[in-house]
Amino acid sequence: MASPGYGKKTAPGELPHSPTDFAHLPPREAYLASLIDRLPDGASMDVKTLAAHQPHYGQMAVRTALNSLSAAGHLRRFRERVGDDRTRWVLRTHFSRTSRSDAWWAEFIATGESGTGESADDPPAASTKSATVPPKERPRSPAYVALADLGLADPRLALSAADCEALEPLAAEWLARGTPPALFTAVLTAGLPPDGVHSPAAFTRRRLLHKMPPERTAPAVAPATRILECTACRTPCRPQVLLGGLCRACRSGTRHAAPPPPDRLSPAAVRAHADRIRALTKATRS
Repeated sequence: MASPGYGKKTAPGELPHSPTDFAHLPPREAYLASLIDRLPDGASMDVKTLAAHQPHYGQMAVRTALNSLSAAGHLRRFRERVGDDRTRWVLRTHFSRTSRSDAWWAEFIATGESGTGESADDPPAASTKSATVPPKERPRSPAYVALADLGLADPRLALSAADCEALEPLAAEWLARGTPPALFTAVLTAGLPPDGVHSPAAFTRRRLLHKMPPERTAPAVAPATRILECTACRTPCRPQVLLGGLCRACRSGTRHAAPPPPDRLSPAAVRAHADRIRALTKATRS
């Protein structure tokens, strides 16, 4: 088991177990996928541990198999911010028995919740509804509903369907600036002329323009709580950059190992350098 909070984490929305869960994978990858699937959440998922706890494959083979499982949609590596103060990062390997698409993993990294639940190889489900909705069944926007409700609050501002459609963009701007529907109704119906409103549509348009609420500063963007890593090199990347969980360099095989450190001087060479420095120091003093 890994340290508390680290290690394997099962992805949500799994399909039930089936004898054909990993039939689409090569034998080595299917074997390791079955092994990982049986591990409990929190189990160590590093290459060294996985190689030590099964007798068939070494570390290089396990590393290659993990990359293949990532490309097949079964595995992704994350850095996740945890804790009440959100200052501690943990490293987790999310494993899905059901093969997932890059789009599913991208949605999961953004929301932390299961997406469509479809397999990466499954075609999108056909819509049971017609692409076109009859006008009488088309759902109305909150702005349209808020305008239509003005007549219920005060009959002097009863608007027709055509009036609501014409004024809908202005009302939508009110709601987009954070105005609740109740406040929207209260502001537009307050202080109406006692002798009635001659043209409710024109009167409402003038109030929508003249009493438009101010734009509010957008709230600060919350810091990311999950960062996706390349399965092979562990480099943090944006989800759209990782195809099959691998960065471009690892997919193309152009990722080079770090250059070897320069050769160290032998003890004899070090003594020779020290003797020359001492001789130059004595010559300078004399």
